Amino acid sequence: MPVLQFLGATGCVTGSKYLLTFRDGERLMVDCGLFQGPHALRDRNWEPLSVDSEKLGSIILTHAHLDHTGFFPRLAKIGFDGKVYASETTVDLCGILWPDSGKIQEEDAMYANKEGYTKHKPALPLYTEDEARTALRFLRGVKYQTPTHISKNLSFTLYPAGHILGSCLVSLDIHEPGEAPLNLLFSGDLGRYNQPITPDPTPIDKADLMVVESTYGDRLHDGTDPKLKLAEVIKSTFRRGGTVIIPSFAVGRTQELLYILREMEEEKVIPDIPVFIDSPMASSVTRVLLAHPEEHDLEMTSLEQHGIDPLGTHDVTFIRSVEESKALNTNAVPKVIIASSGMCTGGRVLHHLRHRVSDPANTVLFVGYQAEGTLGRYLKDGAKETKIHGERVVVRTHIESIEYFSAHADYNEELRWLSNLNEPPRAVFITHGEDAARKSLSEKISTQFKWKTVLPEYLQTFDLNAIS
Repeated sequence: MPVLQFLGATGCVTGSKYLLTFRDGERLMVDCGLFQGPHALRDRNWEPLSVDSEKLGSIILTHAHLDHTGFFPRLAKIGFDGKVYASETTVDLCGILWPDSGKIQEEDAMYANKEGYTKHKPALPLYTEDEARTALRFLRGVKYQTPTHISKNLSFTLYPAGHILGSCLVSLDIHEPGEAPLNLLFSGDLGRYNQPITPDPTPIDKADLMVVESTYGDRLHDGTDPKLKLAEVIKSTFRRGGTVIIPSFAVGRTQELLYILREMEEEKVIPDIPVFIDSPMASSVTRVLLAHPEEHDLEMTSLEQHGIDPLGTHDVTFIRSVEESKALNTNAVPKVIIASSGMCTGGRVLHHLRHRVSDPANTVLFVGYQAEGTLGRYLKDGAKETKIHGERVVVRTHIESIEYFSAHADYNEELRWLSNLNEPPRAVFITHGEDAARKSLSEKISTQFKWKTVLPEYLQTFDLNAIS
């Protein structure tokens, strides 16, 4: 004791859930994410957990993205009655993301039933918008770098992770009777260095055991200035009379794109262009971002102090209604449409893709990781035909990608962050990456630091006191 079980994010980049069980029967989960991507993964969202929800005492969330938090409304629906701890900003963001997730699930189920392209009769949402709103009552906001006691044997501290607004490293201190104290550190999704808006990942100098993500464990981000490629894509698409469609997460990525586009317009790298943010969630998230100046890095803070809107491009429109969204597909004016979801797994971007991917004048620009089995990955890998909302569409549009905008650390940044430890951890569990990525990161950690690494399998358990 304690025992750590991996309920997700093993060999994939979604479904993060880490269950800790202690000698006295206390149970704690770190993250509570949705599985996304292929059907085989999404079906896990409907499977019973290895612990009854009513027997789970507490949950700590590393950040608001649905692959780390989006299963919780389901858990609340089936009997959870404990506390969910997160940074104050993550609490605010979950208030936006969870109801939106429930609404999208209801809409997708309704559409699937209407069009008859579901194998389930009828298709049902995992949870509804109302159920997601009800689940918000369990959230408890926690300040950074402030120890929080869950019980007499458990406490934790949150540190900024630099991934998105409100993202955290979780440092968990375990003091079981008769056992040596144990510190377990969860990276959540580790951010990048020297990025707009968010601060760098917090250096940590000590941990007994670590659970570390590996999304880009086998890759380096392109060091080329992203403005050059982004300008090239926008200008070439506009010369063809087309529209640039950017699938983007509403939290973090969309705001970073606005920040960069504003800089490009000021530097005259691109002309003033019409930009449409087709995501009610992104609009709400942007307001949360501006309401939390403690989350901003020094450069963004300086702009705000000088009266400059860091996200204020020349001609930006936030689209909220369905009617306004549909109207974008009958508007022939060249423009940039930024719409969620970032991996094309749902949301309004699917409607724009269905209307526009057959037109070679347009461009679909990917600005972040596309997980295996997602529509984004199929398009990025060169699919010539795909199915969207049950309809077969031919892909003739230009497909481009800029990896710079990923909010995940690459392997050099991971190693840089790990190098802050003064002493070797007893083991590093490598999760939240496809198998090639986490195996690669494991080899790099073993080579550079000579540390023990573990690649857990789905549902595998570990007695943490037995690891040496």
